[in-house]
Amino acid sequence: MSDRFTCTFTAEAGHIDVMGHVNNAVWVQWMEAIATAHWEADARPEHQECYAWVVTRHEIDYRGNIREGESVTAETFIPDGPSGARFDRCVDFRNAKGKVIVSARTTWAMIDIASGRIMRVPAEVVDCFSAD
Repeated sequence: MSDRFTCTFTAEAGHIDVMGHVNNAVWVQWMEAIATAHWEADARPEHQECYAWVVTRHEIDYRGNIREGESVTAETFIPDGPSGARFDRCVDFRNAKGKVIVSARTTWAMIDIASGRIMRVPAEVVDCFSAD
């Protein structure tokens, strides 16, 4: 699987910590934002009405950072098919020079909105995120 999705994030004053660069918690917010944008762009409307996602695990490598006014290009993709209710999503953030400065692998679980329960990822949902 490898339907790649990208977007750009720009560091604003409220994103900056005492070290003068983007706070680690903001990177996690951006990971959620790109995952949500990818879901909204590629998932069928009927799937978006029925299913939601929750994070069960984050693994993040911080190799660099950006300061206020600087931007990163985020790229996300799903490297493998789901395992039951869960699948991993990778996100790489590249600085203006194209260097990966933050890299993450996040495990998400599918929730049935009506019941509030974790459920197996249906094949038709997987198909929306597969490379053609």
